[in-house]
Amino acid sequence: MEPAVLGSKLASSLLGPLVKKLFVQDGPGAGLADRPVRLSALVSFRGEKRTLGEKEVRRLAGRLVTEALASPGERPFPPDEEEAVTDTLTRRLLSLGDLDMDDVQAVRLGSEELARHLDRHAPPPDGLSADARAFLDSATQWACLHILEFFTRRSTFVARTLVEQTRTQRELIARIDELIARTPRPDARDSAFERRYLPYVADRHNHITIYGIDLRDSPDRWPLEVAYLSLEATAEEEGPRFDGPSSPSPVHLPAEQALRDHDRVLLRGDAGSGKTTLIQWLAVTAARDGTQIPYVLPLRTLVRRPALPTPADFLPAVACPLTAPEGWADRVLSAGRGLILVDGLDEIPAPERHRARDWLLDLIRAFPGNRWLLTSRPTAVRQEWLASEGFRELLLAPMRRAEVATFVRRWHAAARAPEYEGPLLDSLRVKRDLARLATNPLMCGLICALHRERRGYLPTGRKELYDAALAMLLARRDRERGMGALDPVDLGEQAQLEVLQRLAYALVLSGRTEMDMDTAEGLVERCLPTIAVPGETDARSVLSQLLLRSGLLRRPSEGVVDFVHRTFQDYLGARYAVEEGHLDVLVSHADDAQWEDVIRMAVAHARPRERASVLRQLLSRETPRLTLLALACLEHAPALDPEVRLAVDSEAVALIPPWSAEEAKALAEAGPLVLELLPGPEELTDEQAKNVTVTASLLGREEPDGALAVLRRFREHGDLGVRRQLVGTWHRFDSQEYAAEVLDHLDRTDLFLTCESAEERATLSWMRPWPGLSFRGPQRIDEILAAVPAPEAVTAIDFRENPHLTDAGALRAFRSLREVWLADCPTGNLHRLSELSLVRFSCDHIADVTGLRRLRSLRRLSLAQELPGTDLTEVLPVDAPLETLFLGSNSTDTTGLRGLQHWSGLRSLSLGQLTTELTDTDWQAVAELPELKELHLHAVIFRQFPYSFQVMPQLPGIEKLRITAIYGDEELFGLAQQLPSLHSVILQVHPAEYARYARLFPGAEVSLDRH
Repeated sequence: MEPAVLGSKLASSLLGPLVKKLFVQDGPGAGLADRPVRLSALVSFRGEKRTLGEKEVRRLAGRLVTEALASPGERPFPPDEEEAVTDTLTRRLLSLGDLDMDDVQAVRLGSEELARHLDRHAPPPDGLSADARAFLDSATQWACLHILEFFTRRSTFVARTLVEQTRTQRELIARIDELIARTPRPDARDSAFERRYLPYVADRHNHITIYGIDLRDSPDRWPLEVAYLSLEATAEEEGPRFDGPSSPSPVHLPAEQALRDHDRVLLRGDAGSGKTTLIQWLAVTAARDGTQIPYVLPLRTLVRRPALPTPADFLPAVACPLTAPEGWADRVLSAGRGLILVDGLDEIPAPERHRARDWLLDLIRAFPGNRWLLTSRPTAVRQEWLASEGFRELLLAPMRRAEVATFVRRWHAAARAPEYEGPLLDSLRVKRDLARLATNPLMCGLICALHRERRGYLPTGRKELYDAALAMLLARRDRERGMGALDPVDLGEQAQLEVLQRLAYALVLSGRTEMDMDTAEGLVERCLPTIAVPGETDARSVLSQLLLRSGLLRRPSEGVVDFVHRTFQDYLGARYAVEEGHLDVLVSHADDAQWEDVIRMAVAHARPRERASVLRQLLSRETPRLTLLALACLEHAPALDPEVRLAVDSEAVALIPPWSAEEAKALAEAGPLVLELLPGPEELTDEQAKNVTVTASLLGREEPDGALAVLRRFREHGDLGVRRQLVGTWHRFDSQEYAAEVLDHLDRTDLFLTCESAEERATLSWMRPWPGLSFRGPQRIDEILAAVPAPEAVTAIDFRENPHLTDAGALRAFRSLREVWLADCPTGNLHRLSELSLVRFSCDHIADVTGLRRLRSLRRLSLAQELPGTDLTEVLPVDAPLETLFLGSNSTDTTGLRGLQHWSGLRSLSLGQLTTELTDTDWQAVAELPELKELHLHAVIFRQFPYSFQVMPQLPGIEKLRITAIYGDEELFGLAQQLPSLHSVILQVHPAEYARYARLFPGAEVSLDRH
């Protein structure tokens, strides 16, 4: 977001007062000073007279971010980064007090340079997306613009500036004279050439090309600024320790900042990890900024010349059509203005790498003060190959899930194919083998391109993707980039596949993902007679070549080899098993979940008859998990015996979708494989939809990405049961991600959102308001109020097991409250709730209920604790128009039901797990309620106090009866006679006992409560 755009979102009338609070006001006599004032003396959060603390500064930063996000238009960054952006902006504003400059110097710098100073003095942002960093830089610059305006408007500034100008004018003239004497006058031709060269570099490198795949309807070039995203680079560097000597510790930083603090960097990364793309980004950025002169030097192109180029030959060596003025490159590098980006050390033959090293070091010694970046795959040269020459070594990290999602969104925006974005993102979450491939820009780009090219076909048949990826990595990518053989060992694609699939199968059989180098060399040695290689080629040379160029093998640590993705290991291992006729071996391991993908890939490679045999064997085991595995294999079996396909479908239809909560739980026991098979809400009943969400929820901890992808399909569902399930499973997922993907899209009607942790509470602060909130565990009321975005929007609130809630009056901050639940809280002062228009109140083991009589607006009341007094009228609000009353454990111990008839408008009475026998006096109070229509009874009363129903009179007004928690040994005979007007009975009982109890109510409609 450009500062001008941000400015349109944040009016000066808002930002000006916010910025003004950061500084102390002018005091008496402030105009007498003739020197500039240090910034540390101006800020209001430093020194003895500070008026702001860090908390207040953070609040100002949060206000600025919130106002920008609340403005119309597209969000400048993802919602889950709002807190991190606010924290970073706070640190930048606080760093004003650390700058070693005065107000005159700050104004002289200008807003853009002042913003850069704040960025350098504040701790760097950790893990923010490129969008968030762009917003952060723009917000900082916009704030700096208002800071400088504040300086210039201060009454003392103009006079002090004139004094300072007079003092420094002579010094400035002397420095300019010295500079003129030392620096020759630049040739105007240099400037004219750079005005042509820099736009040329920006245009030439402002695209990304996918080599090695065939696309009929999709371009193979994409705008760099659309598809590029910031990746993370890591390094092991010495760091201080408090308990001893320094030791290596991991360092993480955005890859594009690799040269910010070090002017010499060796950047390593696997095939397709984004090394070349990063070089392009650095070149384009430098060319557009005009701060440095970029040279992009691919070594695979340079080594074709008899000698590696001198600076004068940099441009001709890379076929730049522009002709530089004589001596221009030397002048650029002598002045330290060069950004030399040397790409692909691994892409030249091994003997040439030492020559390239000497060439690079000669240039560095001849032209110090420039910035140098060299890229390579990890195994091309040893560790610390250039460390003695002052090079910092960094490794490009795999893309994280959030980065993959950002890449997919930007790619589809560039391709103008938004209809394919959502399905692909869901597939990447649900389909684990696909997600394991998408860990670098190359594979993400391949997946996106093929998915669009096949009109969304990849998620339902992925063999084509793996074949395309293998062909691209093993042969076509290097060939189409113009690279010839790098070493004497030049293996063709089929020879590489033969070796790789034997290594993969050995790992599959061992149940491991790594093997030592000696074992790998032994396997390659046995394979050499079957592939066409020069006679003197040994196994070590072949393995080294595969590690360097295949893009499939890597060396994660010394003496160890593995595949870059587990998916490639399973795919190639399955390919070899099929070729060798080992399908029975694979099926024998079907009970092991780690073999699932191998079996599915084997079905993809197998012939139709072999596929049918594998699927029949899976079905013959008669276990739900293997039946589902057979169903998952169908997507990889385009040619299959129709009878076998029908048999698999017939077995699976009994499992998916689940028809009950019990079936949903049993289905989840089959493991993450289930997530790929669960249907969306279309054509499901409400009950089936709820059961699908139950299954996905139960798998949330084991496979959160896949489970979330399933649950988000139901976020627009209207059924209350489905929505309650979606709300109730929040704790199984990352709080912010689940809120953004599911919770913030739900219809909130009749829902409670439960917060159990500080993380969930923080997430609550940026969601749309929730009318119903529940807080579990110890949480301070001030923290809750700070997190709730709109307390006035909360109409129902629930507190459980909260030792901090001692005074019910604290809830008055939620001035729109209509319903309150309190359980296991040391709460008193209920009378202070009388200021609210409460219609519903529930308490269970709170400290003091004496103030309950003051809640005169209540219509629904629930009590589950001992009450003071001997009559309900001594405790309950006698003026309240109660319609519904629940009395639970201990609530009738001292009062019984005496006085209940006072609430003549009562329509529903629920008696829970009472701990005292009901007497005829109690029942007489019930009988005197003229409007009572519903009676709810807990079966524990029948089991422990059967006499209660022997003294029960006829209650002719009762039309609806509900009995919960029936075990099967309760005696309900005769109850129907006492309730002659019954027309509806609901029984919560085991289905096997339902018919026996239902016969006891012949004149009523009896239904079963399964919950």
